[in-house]
Amino acid sequence: MDRVLGRYSDVTYALLRVVAGLMFACHGAQKLFGVLGGMMGKPGATAPMGSLPWVGGVIELVGGLMIALGLFAGLAAFICSGEMAVGYFMAHFPRGFWPILNEGELAVLYCFVFLYMASRGSGAYSLDATLRRGRRP
Repeated sequence: MDRVLGRYSDVTYALLRVVAGLMFACHGAQKLFGVLGGMMGKPGATAPMGSLPWVGGVIELVGGLMIALGLFAGLAAFICSGEMAVGYFMAHFPRGFWPILNEGELAVLYCFVFLYMASRGSGAYSLDATLRRGRRP
């Protein structure tokens, strides 16, 4: 299977980066703008400006879009991974150890997917790669 799918690893990584980044940005849009069901499933509900959920929303929206575009995606993914780790330990871990029981599996998954992206960077199909190609003589 590696011979078949392995040759498409740059493309599949780009797809992972775009989909995960856009999905993460949707969480930020919920908190900041009250769209897509709003914060905590209440349409129109937003996080108060300057609050911890508001800061999380900014990280999610801006970081998610940077990851999706592949613009400084390694740095953005590192920050987003950290946000998810903090979010997990603040909101989910106090309700129990196992993520499946404390409803923290999405936070854990985002944390580790973004940690992987932080180690790999923006990739071949990214805005960073396009800008690098444009600077060459």
